[in-house]
Amino acid sequence: MDEPRQGFPRAMRLLKRVEYEAVYGAGHRRSSPQFSVFFRAHTALPNDASGRELTHRATSEPLAAGRASRFGISVKKALGGAVVRNRIRRRIREIVRRNRTEIPAGWDIVIHPKSSVATAEFAPLEAELLRLLRGIRSSGPKT
Repeated sequence: MDEPRQGFPRAMRLLKRVEYEAVYGAGHRRSSPQFSVFFRAHTALPNDASGRELTHRATSEPLAAGRASRFGISVKKALGGAVVRNRIRRRIREIVRRNRTEIPAGWDIVIHPKSSVATAEFAPLEAELLRLLRGIRSSGPKT
């Protein structure tokens, strides 16, 4: 019997616009025929207007305390209607969920799928995205 399915943990997701902008601002990017991946070394978020470090809603611990990589998925409206875009998002989340242990820890990552992802078979998508994500490890964090 298969083990029970575990969902995509909220702590592994980039949720706020400022988090996405920080990843884009880092300037690190890798591309393949079906994906563009933006990434930066995981650090604490900037302080909010009152001077407090922003925290994760569920735990009230600083975001930098976690070691697992966090992911954001950005699907353009040009790729299709809501049903198509949500299907693409679900497929990418499933790839990340199934391969958590193979993805380097300590990174904030935003994944941009390209138009061919909507019609591609799952196995080649998984192999291509994992190749990109494993390549992040060799980039190493900036010091």
